[in-house]
Amino acid sequence: MAFRMGGGNASSGMGVAEHSVNTFLELQRKKVHRYVIFKIDENKKEVVVEKTGGPAESYDDFTASLPENDCRYAVFDFDFVTAENCQKSKIFFIAWSPSVARIRPKMLYATSKDRFRRELKGVHYEIQATDPTEMDLEILRERAN
Repeated sequence: MAFRMGGGNASSGMGVAEHSVNTFLELQRKKVHRYVIFKIDENKKEVVVEKTGGPAESYDDFTASLPENDCRYAVFDFDFVTAENCQKSKIFFIAWSPSVARIRPKMLYATSKDRFRRELKGVHYEIQATDPTEMDLEILRERAN
């Protein structure tokens, strides 16, 4: 069962599958996923889960899971140790829109991003990336500290 607001055309943004929100909550609250990659299903006119990564997976595993030439949304649970030696975790929302992607998916993901992002309550930081250097692990470290 999915819930949707408004029409499904590109200008109004896509609906959000309930499973997508529930999978995010599993990452946030239960720590059963290190990351979740979402894609827009144009047939269903909603954002759906494409892939999840287990807690032991690395940031390299995550970035390798993103397509080189198509857009995606993703959340990554970043664990780090503060200067005071405290273990912390921050959730990053990443809007992946590679420069080599076709115009239509770029437009679709751009117009649907805010609506989808609002459904993911508890995200700490947001990154818009058009190539891998814009979402380097060092950037996450800087933002989290």
